[in-house]
Amino acid sequence: MDVYVHEILKIILEYVDEGIHAIDNKGKTILYNRAMAELEGMDKDDVLDKQLLDVFPTLNKNNSTLLRILRTNEKIINHPQTYLNNKNKEITTINTTIPIFFNNKKVGALEIAKDITKIKQLSDQNMSLQLQLSQPESQKIFLKKFTFSSIIGNNKNFLNAINYAKKASKFSSSVFIYGETGTGKELVAQSIHNASQRANKPFLAQNCAAIPETLLEGILFGTVKGSFTGAIDRPGLFEQANNGTIFLDEINSMGLQLQSKLLRVLQEGTVRRVGGIKDIPIDVRVIASSNEEPYEAIEKGNLRKDLFYRINVIPINLPPLRERKDDIELLTKHFVDKYNKKLNKKIREIDFYILDAFKNYKWPGNVRELENVIEGAMNIVENDTILRREHFSPQANAKIFALAHERDYELKNNLPDTLADIEKNIIQKVLKSCNHNISKAAFLLGIKRQTLQHKLKKYNIVQK
Repeated sequence: MDVYVHEILKIILEYVDEGIHAIDNKGKTILYNRAMAELEGMDKDDVLDKQLLDVFPTLNKNNSTLLRILRTNEKIINHPQTYLNNKNKEITTINTTIPIFFNNKKVGALEIAKDITKIKQLSDQNMSLQLQLSQPESQKIFLKKFTFSSIIGNNKNFLNAINYAKKASKFSSSVFIYGETGTGKELVAQSIHNASQRANKPFLAQNCAAIPETLLEGILFGTVKGSFTGAIDRPGLFEQANNGTIFLDEINSMGLQLQSKLLRVLQEGTVRRVGGIKDIPIDVRVIASSNEEPYEAIEKGNLRKDLFYRINVIPINLPPLRERKDDIELLTKHFVDKYNKKLNKKIREIDFYILDAFKNYKWPGNVRELENVIEGAMNIVENDTILRREHFSPQANAKIFALAHERDYELKNNLPDTLADIEKNIIQKVLKSCNHNISKAAFLLGIKRQTLQHKLKKYNIVQK
């Protein structure tokens, strides 16, 4: 059994995406997997069984985390590092380095490295753009301003939330917006800012789920040169948004340790850059949002209770689209008009069947999903003046219109026969939308190809 486990571990180490590098007590490499070799631009044979400092001349006893572990026994968890690999290409990694013990005796050190070079490049681009946007003149050029007049809806609960947001815009207290993905949280946040006395100051937004925590800390609070390998002196979003507003989207995805640092910034009104010792005064209004019900997020351990109570001064709950069915026709017409202008189309009417199906679909992606579905259909429209079902994608037909069709059935002699008739009709419609491509139809129906073939025989559906 031990032999099998050993072989399994070898396979896992070779095929995981993270780079793995281990050395013994004398600094000789004893493990170096494929991912680490690709990351550092090395050949495995040039590293294995070689002294670390002989292979990597830019390293020394002070800057090598592996050698530091041999001296100190400390663990280094999620440490960011930016350096040039053997091909002179700049890479950024998040490293965890730990000592290796066997029979209570230290026998070496192990490093696990995750390549976040592309994420780092994107975050740098984002920071550069945010720095431009923090300048008043640049905001006028680059930032599409959403205001309360941009918000579409007549639903009573939705209007109550928007009216509450309008009142909140008159003050500078923190706001917490809860709403499912696609309900318009950033639109409301930006509308609050643009209706406030801070409207001529920066509005900066950051999605907390899009960036690893170690990078997100530097993005929010800034960095000091030398705070970690590759770090430079750079202000964070809080400094850039001074006297304005910062929108922290999906704050429930932020790590708890970083949440505690954010709480300190909010309580003290100062920010300290990563690696810095100077507290910088700031005046920033914070609007945070969560796509998860906040009390559930607290119970699951995704959101610190003290941070939530600090930000939740003005709570705004945006209802999902499935609870705003009376707004669906209004929103549909709005998006049709929008893409008529944008795509130079001439849709004047919407098939009633479409509106009926829309009102009975659950819309897990909410208003954003509705707009995307309509935009996709408007791209397909040619010379029509009526938006019809055939303009929508096979996926939309399968999940929106096929579900709507189920309601057209009345109970036959018994429930099994009625359900079978519904299933047969749906299969036929999806097959037709896919030009009778069985593989594509099975994918849209969410079943295996063999299962679909069995049902075709069962219902005597003839393939064309």
